[in-house]
Amino acid sequence: MDALVKGVRWLLAVTRALAAIFLLGSVAINFANIVGRYFFSVSIPWAEEIMLFLMVGCVFTGCCAVAWEGRQIRMDVVVSMMPAKVRELLGLLSELTLIATAAAVTKFAWPVIVQLAAFDERSQAANFPLVIPQAMVPIGYTLMALLVAIRLLRRATGSDGGSAGAAHH
Repeated sequence: MDALVKGVRWLLAVTRALAAIFLLGSVAINFANIVGRYFFSVSIPWAEEIMLFLMVGCVFTGCCAVAWEGRQIRMDVVVSMMPAKVRELLGLLSELTLIATAAAVTKFAWPVIVQLAAFDERSQAANFPLVIPQAMVPIGYTLMALLVAIRLLRRATGSDGGSAGAAHH
């Protein structure tokens, strides 16, 4: 289990770094576009598309840390008023639903990704391969499901140091 957690830490470091790079890239392109537009009356024609693709990358790599820490957005006002055992059961059900939903999204997205790659579909303004930003969705969901499953496994084996429940509140 220690080797698995070490691998998770490495994966989280990589995904956090990628999310930061995507965000900084988007900000840099936006800044360059603003300077060009307002000071030189020239804008970058592909800027909006690439910024959108970078934001998709940022979200679907950044979601890995959120999934590992169990900090997904939840509507849990009613759940928080329930007894501890019911909260735990509903928390587990929520985690299993996340895994099932992630698996479904990945399964249904994969044929689209394959077609985008096969037909070499590209964006209009930037001529950027659409398979790359579109692939970020199933990649992000797959990593989220994997990280939640590992977190649940740690909790089930008692090797989480008693901190697994703290991440949910």
